Amino acid sequence: MASSSSVLQDESWLSRADRALLPVERIFALFSGLAVFSLMFLAAYSVSGRKFFNQPLNGYVDYIEAAMPVIAFMGVSYVQRFGGHIRMDMIIGKMRGRVLWALELLTVTLILVVILALIWGSWAHFDRSFDFAKPLWSRDSSIDIGIPMWPAKLLVPVAFSLLAVRLVLQIIGYGRALVLGLERPVAVPLILTIEEQAMAEAAHLAEQE
Repeated sequence: MASSSSVLQDESWLSRADRALLPVERIFALFSGLAVFSLMFLAAYSVSGRKFFNQPLNGYVDYIEAAMPVIAFMGVSYVQRFGGHIRMDMIIGKMRGRVLWALELLTVTLILVVILALIWGSWAHFDRSFDFAKPLWSRDSSIDIGIPMWPAKLLVPVAFSLLAVRLVLQIIGYGRALVLGLERPVAVPLILTIEEQAMAEAAHLAEQE
């Protein structure tokens, strides 16, 4: 499961890099959310058109195909920053100190290796679909209405590259915590206890009042 977590900040270069990357991640996540909302609107439009006018939205499946990379990948770095991806916390949640940082460092490093391979593969997939000499620069398009697919394919290596930068920052953060024996390092998601979650929620509610 994904546990609640927080990311501490200070004036170190690592924390500044973490804060500098966050607005970019937020923009990517915003586009992901807007894509979900747009598909909900298109679905309602298509169903209403079919029901009342016997004329559904032409190319609805094509729009879904083009939007899926935006929905699936553009928010992954933002979620990684806050430790929101699904993982097993039954064991990790009980660890503390260097043992925890060593396990987190190993995990994030393995993820980075996989992501780098995915960047290489997804870029090759994009490169096969992009051609300046073709109409709309595209070697392939959607079936129904001919949407060029290279923009959607390009988003995948771009989103994964942003995630790779986030993972590098977290590797440095966990590495510093492991070497220096830090209790609460910056620029990495720290798992909150139930008490800490309650205090954070209370503080958030107090700020809104």
